[in-house]
Amino acid sequence: MSNQVTSSRDARNTSPAYQAGAGWNALLPARMPHTQPPIARSFDVIVIGAGFTGLAAARRVAELRPEASVLVIDATTVGNGSAGRNSGFLINLPHNTGMGGHGSPMEVARKQIRLYDIGLKWLHELVTTHGIDCDWNPVGKYHAAATPDGEQRLRDTLAQYREWGVPYRELSRDALQSEIGTDYYGYGYHSDNNVFVQPAALVRGLADSLPANVRLWENEPVMSLDGTGPFTVTTARTQLRAAQVIVANNGFARKLGLARDRVFTIYTYAAMTQVLPADELAKLGPAREWGVIPANRLGTTLRKTHGGRFVVRSAYSYEKERPMAEVSAMLTDAYRRRYPQMDSHKFAFVWGGVTALTRNGALYFGEIRKGLFASLGCNGAGVLKGSMFGKLLGEMACGQQSPELADALGFERPTWLPPEPIRRVAILCAIHYQKHRAGRER
Repeated sequence: MSNQVTSSRDARNTSPAYQAGAGWNALLPARMPHTQPPIARSFDVIVIGAGFTGLAAARRVAELRPEASVLVIDATTVGNGSAGRNSGFLINLPHNTGMGGHGSPMEVARKQIRLYDIGLKWLHELVTTHGIDCDWNPVGKYHAAATPDGEQRLRDTLAQYREWGVPYRELSRDALQSEIGTDYYGYGYHSDNNVFVQPAALVRGLADSLPANVRLWENEPVMSLDGTGPFTVTTARTQLRAAQVIVANNGFARKLGLARDRVFTIYTYAAMTQVLPADELAKLGPAREWGVIPANRLGTTLRKTHGGRFVVRSAYSYEKERPMAEVSAMLTDAYRRRYPQMDSHKFAFVWGGVTALTRNGALYFGEIRKGLFASLGCNGAGVLKGSMFGKLLGEMACGQQSPELADALGFERPTWLPPEPIRRVAILCAIHYQKHRAGRER
């Protein structure tokens, strides 16, 4: 790799440009972003990306090195970026159960579960200590299938749960209808391994409670990353230097020259209703809050929030957002098919969000070269996974060692992706195949 990682000067290439604001963020009071450029031009550590990964890394560096100057730069306003656009599930079980590494599949799974448990505990401590009002609710989650193929996928997952010692409740069609108000699904289960949060409120709270030696700079795209240490970080307005750089802007790290043949970006979409009347909420089941994970990855995620709204998330597109009118129609259809008894299927907010995937579901994690660190490719599990691996990356940058870091470094690495246009063709074919296979799960 050359000293100049990239020389792009086009902000649209190095950061997301969403068509619509994040619905979760729109529910919160207006926030004044930190847009004033720092007076200093040199820092001990610069973190690129103020999502869950970048904030965790910056926090941990600042805690371990209180004398260090740390700058976090983000191209958007915290809460309106990708971190505030997810469905707000914190699932402390492996999402990619086939993920390899050193040891047997059982050993690898147990290591992942251990890391996620530690990360969940750490996040909860931060939420409690700093009084972050993010609707933290450890009520578990449902998995539901509408097709025979989906049911078999869920039964295969439960076989792993039994092996791991994870408790669950199986649910018939009638039981699901009683609990979530729809007979759309023929089979499912509930497990306690999930916490619901308001994701924009959580990421904003984490950003606003950073240690005193961390400076946050929002709405400032990073255009290029050069050097071998000290590094030069060029933003839209200035140039900065740092002895160490932590890259945590997920798929957009490719625009800075990192993981170009390992990570790709996918847009997914969500919509949220207004606060529903009590009689309408009752049609969604008796519990104040619940969520459903689909049996197929391209299926539809549902969430009834404790604030009385309903959220629907579905669909993927490669590298580019679909038109919002098309997205709204698609999500409305998914809502109507599952809950035809609702008086209205209108949404108050519709938005897209980008996530970074790898071919084999593995995380791009570690020290890329001396002084340059990255954690990329959250594979759709960014809140908890990003927080924990960001924490470990910050510790790694400080020279800390631990069994948890050793485990993280021992997991399988992302596999190679072919160049464009072969990559685009392959990914679009995979999306279309999964769409076809998903069927009624969509």
